[in-house]
Amino acid sequence: MPKEKPDAKNLNDSLKRLAEITEWFDNREEIDVEEGLKKVKTAVELIKASKERLKTIENEFEEIKKGVEEENEGEVDLKNISY
Repeated sequence: MPKEKPDAKNLNDSLKRLAEITEWFDNREEIDVEEGLKKVKTAVELIKASKERLKTIENEFEEIKKGVEEENEGEVDLKNISY
């Protein structure tokens, strides 16, 4: 069975799958070690993909903020004008 790589683009799906894995562990009185190991490996991949996606999202927000700040540099701040 080929290893399924988490989709780093969809953070919500990754978080949902992590919640499902957590629930799987929480609902077991006895855990099959092999199955548990597979789930832990999947969780690690999901966490890595989620961190990468969060970093990308953060960078996108910073770019948007920078663009807005650059647009605002040319505008006059009417609050600081004396009449």
